[in-house]
Amino acid sequence: MAHAENEVTINRPASEVYAFLADGLNNPRWRSGVQGIALKEGSAGELGAIYSQTLTGPKGRPIQGDYRITDAVPGKLLGFQVVAGPARPTGSYTLTEEGNSTRVRFSLDLKLPVLMRVFDSLVTKTMESEVAQLTKLKEVIEAG
Repeated sequence: MAHAENEVTINRPASEVYAFLADGLNNPRWRSGVQGIALKEGSAGELGAIYSQTLTGPKGRPIQGDYRITDAVPGKLLGFQVVAGPARPTGSYTLTEEGNSTRVRFSLDLKLPVLMRVFDSLVTKTMESEVAQLTKLKEVIEAG
């Protein structure tokens, strides 16, 4: 299984960080690979909501990366499952309030089919790049 995670502390309350993350329309503000996103189904940031997302794929080509919110515990946990695209990882943002700040842990997991396991290190590298973008999330949220 390919796995990547990263953690950052954001100088904002958990409720504010959660609200920003839960609204997928904010993704282009902090995730460099997001070309476009729209709420496809459900209510923004709520359990079951599906976001249609276009990402920058290999050689700059657009690929789908639609996802569904699978866990939604305001101020604490936001989980998702990618439901369209070449890779379909599960991911979560776990928030822990620490005074006036929030520790955010972003993790991604992808179970690769047996025939795809030769690409495990490449997939893991891509996932590590994705979770590393928490630094940009911190900058964007703290800037207001």
